[in-house]
Amino acid sequence: MLSEVISAAYLTLWISSCAFTSAEDPYMTRALQLMSETPLIDGHNDLPWQFFKQFNNELNKVDLNTLETTHTNIPKIKKGRLGAQFWSAYVPCETQYKDAVRQTLEQIDVVHRMCQKYPETFMFATSSQDIMEAFRMNKTASLIGVEGGHSLDSSLGTLRTMYQLGVRYLTLTHSCNTPWADNWLVDTGSEPSQHNGLSPFGKQLIVEMNRLGMLIDLAHVTEAVMNQVLDMSEAPVIFSHSSAYSICPHKRNVPDDVLIRVKAKGGIVMVNFYNDYVTCNKTANISNVADHFDHIKKVAGADIVGFGGDYDGVTRLPEGLEDVSKVPNVVAELLRRGWTDEETKAALGNNLLRVLSGAEKVRDGLKGKSPDDVPIPFNEVKTPCRTNYGYSNAGAVHSLGTLALVLTLSLQALII
Repeated sequence: MLSEVISAAYLTLWISSCAFTSAEDPYMTRALQLMSETPLIDGHNDLPWQFFKQFNNELNKVDLNTLETTHTNIPKIKKGRLGAQFWSAYVPCETQYKDAVRQTLEQIDVVHRMCQKYPETFMFATSSQDIMEAFRMNKTASLIGVEGGHSLDSSLGTLRTMYQLGVRYLTLTHSCNTPWADNWLVDTGSEPSQHNGLSPFGKQLIVEMNRLGMLIDLAHVTEAVMNQVLDMSEAPVIFSHSSAYSICPHKRNVPDDVLIRVKAKGGIVMVNFYNDYVTCNKTANISNVADHFDHIKKVAGADIVGFGGDYDGVTRLPEGLEDVSKVPNVVAELLRRGWTDEETKAALGNNLLRVLSGAEKVRDGLKGKSPDDVPIPFNEVKTPCRTNYGYSNAGAVHSLGTLALVLTLSLQALII
């Protein structure tokens, strides 16, 4: 009986506290109202990587209702009003040329298994329509982004297979060059450029991503790659977790001239909450994060900005944004700064919905186009761990064709 009285008293106190908070902060009340009308769509969360690091992907050992060693769990998701999430299928650059594809498939698998284990919370999603269906069901739409082109092992067939498994964006590089694209560290001078942006195969891959309807994520690439992709992509592009370079001049952030080009392409820049990208320092706060939203809006409009918190993938987060439950604080801050309801809803999710729908429209318009099955040249990926199966046959055909041409020319010469 005593426990029931205590529970009732606690509930009354909690309700009173919530009412007091709302009365004290009308911006938060408005923020939560807008978030009930438009899904908060976040571009990047590394919870799957934490499953791997902490539990070797053994989800049977994990209870997401009580897990406290991550920025993300089910109570935090509910409190943070997370409408849709791109879960990152990330594996380190050290796996390149080794077991990157296998490890990435395991990260894709763990997202599927998470959705299956908690069907009352998550709905696996692959389209803009799925996101809205999940939102109507009061579930978090769960999409997948592969973070790093090294996960493909330079294979268009692997790209297509991952798309079939539900992957809806590919970050072209992580913090390492691939055999076909330069990563952001090249712009710092700490690594050499290998391709002056994209190689010819890298450009093939962009075209194939357009054909599939897979979003191109430029979050970890050089400015040269950014501009080359913006030149050639038919579909809108994304920066799944990057901020504004003019506010924090870190090479992982987006310069103003690129922001303008993203607007022209109909794309989106989803603001990263990592302190080092927010203030270029080890500390930050909610106001500092809102400065990035304001700057992107000022340069290119509210219709290219979104949320890309990078939770569970970073070690330092702003005061007041310590986990996914705190995201409404940013929404309230934007409203406090004069953002209209329409602008706020655009940033929450409408911008990303437009971008994903745009990629889907490009895909539908290319339905008659055949998949690209021309492989990357073998000499561009040759390592001790890679066989030349497939290439040897193509080489034999090429050699026979060359021999036939030589014989033909020789016979012609004899006749003459």
